[in-house]
Amino acid sequence: MKRSLQQVKALTFDVFGTVVDWRGSIIREMRVLADKKDWSIDPAEFADAWRDGYAPAMDQVRRGELPWLTIDVLHRMILDDLLKQFGITGLRDVEIADLNRVWHRLKPWPDSVRGLKRLKTKYIIATLSNGNLSLLMHMAKFSGLPWDVILSAELAKHYKPDPESYLTAAQLLDLRPEQVMMVAAHKSDLDHAARTGMQTAFVTRPKEFNPDKKTDLKYERRFDINASDFVDLAEQLDA
Repeated sequence: MKRSLQQVKALTFDVFGTVVDWRGSIIREMRVLADKKDWSIDPAEFADAWRDGYAPAMDQVRRGELPWLTIDVLHRMILDDLLKQFGITGLRDVEIADLNRVWHRLKPWPDSVRGLKRLKTKYIIATLSNGNLSLLMHMAKFSGLPWDVILSAELAKHYKPDPESYLTAAQLLDLRPEQVMMVAAHKSDLDHAARTGMQTAFVTRPKEFNPDKKTDLKYERRFDINASDFVDLAEQLDA
């Protein structure tokens, strides 16, 4: 193991796409609901459109155009627009609220739980997600994710990639940034974490997005670790 990695005490994980399969999970639930309601919609197109609204909504908060709102609230705002866009009518509010909570029921990638359990034997493992605390808590219960602690941008009131989100996580763990390794399938997340002093691990998730979307899966020397999945990450960290 590299000498610099020996100082790592905690791993913080991006969640959507890195730990859980948001796209496949939403497609499955939307397919069941569409069949039940006899909707003629493409569940994959709906899932992609919902996710596409995620970053622009957070940017509105970041620019001060919206007050601080949790991801649950932002997801509901996007969903309300999508229902109109896809011509979906007749849902009761309780049904819309349950659909919005699909983000609480995302299933992990096949290696996630096994890899996390291995990493947990040697390191503190924590979320560092833009998802709100209740969402991440329910997801952990639903999917059996063995976190030591759940950390969220909600605690910093700053969405990633604002530096406050990463620095607050390190502070709450009572660690220096260089003692924390950010784990993500998204290179921009890792680059911003590195600028705060965190170490970085890139994990490839080739099935996160629509197959037609070109995804950058190339390993990069600028990351401290490049791994094919969480089990590979555990191997490289001697866990």
